Amino acid sequence: MLKTMRKNVKALKPTLWIIIATFVIAIFAIWGGAGRLGETNRSNTLATIGKERISSDAYFQTLRQRLEAMKKEYSQLNKAFIQQLNIPQRVLQEMVEQALLLQIAEDMKLGATDPEVRDRIISYPVFQKDGQFIGFKEYKQVLDWNRIPLADFEDGLKKEILIDKVVKLLTAGITVSDEEVWDNYKKQNESAKIEYLVAEKDKIELTDKPDAAAIEAHFEKNKAAYKVPEKRTADYLFFRTDDLKTRVKVDESEIEKYYKDNLSQFQDPEKIKVSRIFLPYTGKDKPQVLAQAADLLKRARAGEDFAELARTFSKDDKAKEGGDWGLTAWTALPAKETDEVAKMDAGKTSDVIETDTGAAILKVAEKTAAITRPLAEVKTTVKNILEDEKARELAADKASRIEKEARGQKSLDMAAQKEGLKVRSTGPLKQADPLEDFDPSGSISQTLFTLKDKEISAPIYTYTGVGIAQLQKTEPERPAKLEEVRNAVEKDILDSRKKEKALEKLTGVLAGLKDDWEDAAQKNGLQIKAVEAHKREQYLSLIGESPEVDNLAFSLPIKEPSRTIEVEGGYAVVRVLDRKLVTKEEFAKARDTERSTLLESQKSKFLQSYMVKARDEKKVKVNYDLYTQMSTEVMNRFSGE
Repeated sequence: MLKTMRKNVKALKPTLWIIIATFVIAIFAIWGGAGRLGETNRSNTLATIGKERISSDAYFQTLRQRLEAMKKEYSQLNKAFIQQLNIPQRVLQEMVEQALLLQIAEDMKLGATDPEVRDRIISYPVFQKDGQFIGFKEYKQVLDWNRIPLADFEDGLKKEILIDKVVKLLTAGITVSDEEVWDNYKKQNESAKIEYLVAEKDKIELTDKPDAAAIEAHFEKNKAAYKVPEKRTADYLFFRTDDLKTRVKVDESEIEKYYKDNLSQFQDPEKIKVSRIFLPYTGKDKPQVLAQAADLLKRARAGEDFAELARTFSKDDKAKEGGDWGLTAWTALPAKETDEVAKMDAGKTSDVIETDTGAAILKVAEKTAAITRPLAEVKTTVKNILEDEKARELAADKASRIEKEARGQKSLDMAAQKEGLKVRSTGPLKQADPLEDFDPSGSISQTLFTLKDKEISAPIYTYTGVGIAQLQKTEPERPAKLEEVRNAVEKDILDSRKKEKALEKLTGVLAGLKDDWEDAAQKNGLQIKAVEAHKREQYLSLIGESPEVDNLAFSLPIKEPSRTIEVEGGYAVVRVLDRKLVTKEEFAKARDTERSTLLESQKSKFLQSYMVKARDEKKVKVNYDLYTQMSTEVMNRFSGE
């Protein structure tokens, strides 16, 4: 599941189209009821972007909306997955970049007119029926049904239009040459079936370790490479959320209220399983294809097996699977098809649907209505969420009280003693070092590197609790003494020797290498890998991304072994078994589409680079303690899933 989510979550990256397309997600959180930019007090400020501010409430609501939307697609979404996918940071980054783009639009003196807003409203699919605008009366009713104030919605649309305008202006000068389009087309469509042998240095066994003289000689020769980084030591207190749960109580009324206020969290969405037959057509053969589709529809409704018809006649990616588009994949189909699915009952087969590219016949194999799980079923989950929230509030209160006392006393230790607590020492920590098991992400050590000598931190929020620290000692970076890095030096020597042995081994095998590489690998203790369709810049197991391998994959004579290639883990030999190349004639048919795709990609890269500079110019600042606190509160709602 995680692999699928990681693949799909790429849509959250701040690329050109997503900045525009997802802007509307945050409209109501930022400029609607959850607190407007620039209209919040400083204690509630999560980020500042020039003269604007993002409130913690706005971020909280936006992150929550994003996760609720994701949960509809990924029913198993939970706290661990959210952290691994880094969704909180992605959402905050989007909000910051949206605010930046609006400020840039203001600097450019751009505006959005009423006719532009009207055109945007009319173009929204949700406000259309049969390709026509539903009318302003119905449009207002849709907003009323969704409890969205008309003024807020249209103000949000103005900002969406401004985002669109500023992005177009910033990227207007980006172009791509014919040669760049051709090279990119080849990169995307050419492939090579390759096979490679790898002699891994980690599989090489050495009987002798380097002696003291060798270690000293290597150290002296490479002394500049060995340094002891800056380290900082602090006194600290940490309040674990789990430890404090025994001190909080959650009564039945609180559980019932939370359940009623958050019913959407406990809904299992509607499940629809769809099968499809798809027949592509062009302008010339459209009548014949539609006639064939009508015949297939007749056969399907007469009782012939839909899956077998799809396997035999369908021309899309799911044909081999009997046209099975599963429970979610079908949602990526054209709007005409997904709209039809919404109208169909289980077991029904659609009429022939004409799209821009072909004719489709859909069958709803299963359709299960959305249900809300009863309170009795989720009671334990709700209780855990509330206990966690209360325990975190208790931890935050303790840390805040001690922070105030410590600042008055100018000593965390004295403040802790007054509360009957005892501080602990972090010991020397490098920046981002974890601290025991309660701070694996290194939030506390990161904070230490922002403090002056004897300075007391604000409460430090982590996913497991709240801490507070006072910097006691700073050890600046310095050249390492041999005894401090002896193990590292010894490892470097052994790695170098193993790599030399790996090269000797592979070179010897290469000299007598025959056609059967599998046999050669087995006899010589080598790793062998095969890739059916390797493309340029593609990751390879045991090798990684290698421009050298990419070059060989499209230049080596078929079945001729390459020279030995140095890779991170050792050495490799490659050969090409087959190759799929594209022609200029094929490219000519796809040139316009390829140009558009590459141009969009280049604009996205430029925009990302521009936004990095804009963050510096507008002096973007983020309160990461408050960010962690807010993120944790939202994710705790998914902790029991």
